[in-house]
Amino acid sequence: MSQTELLQQLASMSTEARNPASTDLDTLDSLAIVRLINQADHTVAPALVTALPAVAQAVDAIVTAFASGGRLIYLGAGTSGRLGILDAAECPPTFSVPANQVIGLIAGGTTAIQRAVEGAEDSQELAVEELSAINFGPNDVLVGIAASGRTPYVLGGLAYGRKLGATTVAISCNSTGSILQAADIAICAEVGPEVLTGSTRMKAGTAQKMLLNMLSTAAMVRSGKVYQNLMVDLHASNEKLQARAVRIVMQATDCNSVTASAALQQADMNAKLAILLILTGDDLASCQQALAKSQGFVGKALEAKA
Repeated sequence: MSQTELLQQLASMSTEARNPASTDLDTLDSLAIVRLINQADHTVAPALVTALPAVAQAVDAIVTAFASGGRLIYLGAGTSGRLGILDAAECPPTFSVPANQVIGLIAGGTTAIQRAVEGAEDSQELAVEELSAINFGPNDVLVGIAASGRTPYVLGGLAYGRKLGATTVAISCNSTGSILQAADIAICAEVGPEVLTGSTRMKAGTAQKMLLNMLSTAAMVRSGKVYQNLMVDLHASNEKLQARAVRIVMQATDCNSVTASAALQQADMNAKLAILLILTGDDLASCQQALAKSQGFVGKALEAKA
């Protein structure tokens, strides 16, 4: 793409426009600057409201993929890629899913997590190579993330995903973003110009983080990883998380810490089983069987035993 064509693209993007509220940014004191940024951040959540039906559609697709052994794959460059990696990394400890069930890919590979890799985002072929390397297939869901909506790396990945018959999702902060037309499900969070012109790690990054939170959390809830509003499938891998597991069992059963700890020990630190042990009074094998029959949903297991 020529520089003239790229300049024309940038001129059409709301995220690249100058914010009239911050044209005197360089003259403000520290308190005024952070107040201005805070005021701008208040506009992010309302900007996502119109996108919620598309987000829910994407969640349904992810739930279906998980149920058939498929995966959720995030694909992005720069801040967008890093946000995908962050969300993916949080899923195993929060929901006890395998490390490869939610994967984040970034243009430039692991080096790009900490510093920019020049030119990586301009390669459509690179996305295809990286998706091929993880054996991306039709049972997976691919979420392409690009604040601009025109990143070649993301476009290449989405085209490859559609070619394989996988469900593709695009997240852009510009309604004119070409990735929105390149995916099965288009999620647009048009947050408008940044306080610092073109710095899409700000409002656009916040919007993307909020959307990824919705996708992964809602999909995990729909997949039986939550009881009431408690993360009952957490992986208690350190002292803090072990204490959180005790607290979760206490909250779910209204028991004391001694009872919760004992049940967790009996259940090999499985909070779901500990909750069933306490609330049903049944033995471990019976609770394990009930949980298996309910496909991991604690509420359904309790209903079946009622």
